[in-house]
Amino acid sequence: EVQLQASGGGLVQAGGYLRLSCAASGFTFDDYAIGWFRQAPGKEREGVSCINNSDGSTAYKYSVKGRFTISSDNAKNTVYLQMNSLKPEDTAVYYCAADGGSGDGCSLSPIIYDKDYWGKGTQVTVSR
Repeated sequence: EVQLQASGGGLVQAGGYLRLSCAASGFTFDDYAIGWFRQAPGKEREGVSCINNSDGSTAYKYSVKGRFTISSDNAKNTVYLQMNSLKPEDTAVYYCAADGGSGDGCSLSPIIYDKDYWGKGTQVTVSR
């Protein structure tokens, strides 16, 4: 059974930090790209960051560059999203998803991941 379990969300003050984890099982982790996405109330789902576990390449949404860092522990089948200098506009439900057809690099487009796997989200709330 394929599972993607996101965890690590919570309530933090602006300027604070959180580390999200995405634990994967049921598929060949090394062959997939893992993306982090978020959806705030009334807004569309958007890509935040992604990593290709095969070639190690990463990508970031412009507004999180320099604040968020994605990493992968292939031995643990887990991808992390370190989020520093959090802002109220980062408040959303965060999801991780897997894309098995990424080839080189990875995509921040949620549609690309719809054919594969999504996990349940974890709530991140940043207060002013």
